[in-house]
Amino acid sequence: MGGQSGPTMDSGDFIDESDYKSSAQAVKSSKTIQGGSSSLSGSESGKMMVGNGGPDSYEVVFVKDNVSVHPTQNASERISGRLRLIKQGASLFMTWIPYTVKGGGRQGSSIMKSAEKDRNLYTIRAVSLAEMRSIRRHTPPFGLQYIIIVLTSGLAFPPLYFHTGGVREFLSTLRNHALLVRSNDDSNVYLVNDVQDPLQRSLTSLELTEVTPVAVVVEPPPIVTKKDETVQPVEESPASTSMQTSVYRQGPRREASREIINVLEKFSMVTKFARDTTAHLFGESRLLGNSEMDFDRGPMRLRNEGSVSKSTGELPPVDGAQEPVKDGKEAAAKDEGKDTKKAQDEESEKQKRIANEEASTNVGSFELVDGTKNDTPALVWGRARPPPLGHEEWVTFLDREGRVVDSKALKKRVFHGGVEPNLRPELWKFLLGHYKFDSTYAERNALVSSKREEYKVLQAQWKTVSEDQAKRFAKFRERKHRVEKDVIRTDRTIPFYEGDDNRNVELLRDILVTYSFYNFDLGYCQGMSDLLSPILYVMEDESEAFWCFAALMERMAPNFHRDQNGMQAQLSALSKLVQLLDTPLHDYFKQNECLNYFFCFRWILICFKREFDYNDVLRLWEVLWSHYLSEHFHLYMCVAILKRHRRKIMDEQMEFDTLLKFINELSGHIELESTLRDTEALCLFAGEKGAACIPPGTPPSLPVVEVDPFAVSLESSQNL
Repeated sequence: MGGQSGPTMDSGDFIDESDYKSSAQAVKSSKTIQGGSSSLSGSESGKMMVGNGGPDSYEVVFVKDNVSVHPTQNASERISGRLRLIKQGASLFMTWIPYTVKGGGRQGSSIMKSAEKDRNLYTIRAVSLAEMRSIRRHTPPFGLQYIIIVLTSGLAFPPLYFHTGGVREFLSTLRNHALLVRSNDDSNVYLVNDVQDPLQRSLTSLELTEVTPVAVVVEPPPIVTKKDETVQPVEESPASTSMQTSVYRQGPRREASREIINVLEKFSMVTKFARDTTAHLFGESRLLGNSEMDFDRGPMRLRNEGSVSKSTGELPPVDGAQEPVKDGKEAAAKDEGKDTKKAQDEESEKQKRIANEEASTNVGSFELVDGTKNDTPALVWGRARPPPLGHEEWVTFLDREGRVVDSKALKKRVFHGGVEPNLRPELWKFLLGHYKFDSTYAERNALVSSKREEYKVLQAQWKTVSEDQAKRFAKFRERKHRVEKDVIRTDRTIPFYEGDDNRNVELLRDILVTYSFYNFDLGYCQGMSDLLSPILYVMEDESEAFWCFAALMERMAPNFHRDQNGMQAQLSALSKLVQLLDTPLHDYFKQNECLNYFFCFRWILICFKREFDYNDVLRLWEVLWSHYLSEHFHLYMCVAILKRHRRKIMDEQMEFDTLLKFINELSGHIELESTLRDTEALCLFAGEKGAACIPPGTPPSLPVVEVDPFAVSLESSQNL
């Protein structure tokens, strides 16, 4: 916890059951989990708060050591780890992290590599209870207790064996934080979040959550999805041969359908996409044309806008939708023909007003989210943010020599959950490109040493300049003066930089002046101190902060070129994205001569550094640097913020000067979490059409290297 790894187990610790009790006792007596001022025994359940109460804080509500996976029946191949239940905000997550294995020299290298691969394969990373369908508890009279967790996707994790007991405590803790109901078909099966609330049931039935690959698939029992349609399970694993059939019935009943419709009526805004999904909820054919969209987020806001037919994709009317119209009503309808025509005209006008309020796009209709209303959530869709990546989970991404096994999975984990503060100094070097993902521990240690010496040489180039030399070195005097002028105004309200004669402010200055000698063509420009400040704050080391900053500037340098080509390219791409994702807003900007999008200049130049709280900036930058969905996620974020305030912008007829003032005054008033979710939704919604709006080489992408065909042909001929 708090970045501390679990009990370190060497290869000799995978032992017979008779030895588990003594090993567990040793672990219990020698290992404590620490987080702030709290501590928790490593093999006991309890509560522990990690963090200072901010968005990244979470509470560990259950911990159990010596919970293992049995890939085979061979006791020596068991994989032991720590099972935890973590509460963050209103959400609960489960993780199972294998113990780190050391002392691999006692076995062959091929065996150890296989064991490392298995541990990475079986690791369970921050699974939300919203993604779980059921838990099967198996308590044989002889042998170990185990549980099997089945996901809503239809996949399941391999059995988790409790070598020292604790299944009852695990289920009891779950009951305190979620709805856990015994199945009527099998008393050993517990249905997770078998929600009776009609709204939550409807959102769960939308099945928009991500289908996450599972290490080893233990297929759940047959699941009834629709009438006369059953998904058959595959062959069960040897460890679960005694599993009995259980049925989890989904599919809305007629009475539940009425409840859902009544709830949907209460929502104020919905789009064609939401209507189509709602139609699917009631058994209608799915009308969404873009089948390639990968929505790995959960619920969205819905609104009932009127009648929906199969041909038009509209929902049936709430009143009278469940019953045929009687003859008396038909006669009354004929007598009231004039009133009906009038009502139709009014409905037509209403639909026009709704159409004007919707964010029509070139990729379909998208829900307009108005961030000015505090009584409704400003989320299009999304699931709870998982706890940040800690050291215990981080080591599961590494092989025995320190290489990152799956860099894409790591980036995805960082994108969704962020990083614990004490892990940032190490992980940021990977995200920024200073460390290569396939580098080993030894290679990284050698890199740190060599780069430290190189930094000393670079720094000496300007620190050894005498006063007489400086008098004849105008460029040096100018750059040094500009750096000193900026650093004394950079983040001085942050405790790390506040106060007179602050050593960290001096380090900030030294690094920036040194960089101006390292990249003499670019030198120093205003705004660079904003980019360096959080990096030095995290690294707390001058040399490492310099090289991380230099790696960042490999991507960000075009933002500071005198010709401003880098900024122009991003602003031009932003204009195309707004046109794609919010055509009415783009047309408004065009009408008011705001298509240069200069009011977003500061957002892009320094990556929203001045728009959010300092800790939020650290979280945001981790998301951006992961490059998980897009290298240009920051441009989609600009669109998300503009869309959130589009109604105010258009209603108040803001022109460029007014708009610039309004955008600048948003600083400190943008909620990060909902903005990230909206941004992710827009990025997924835009898909390939969004990517096509951004030319290759647009910052922060690395510059496109143009290959000289003549040089290539010459080299090929020489090789021949």
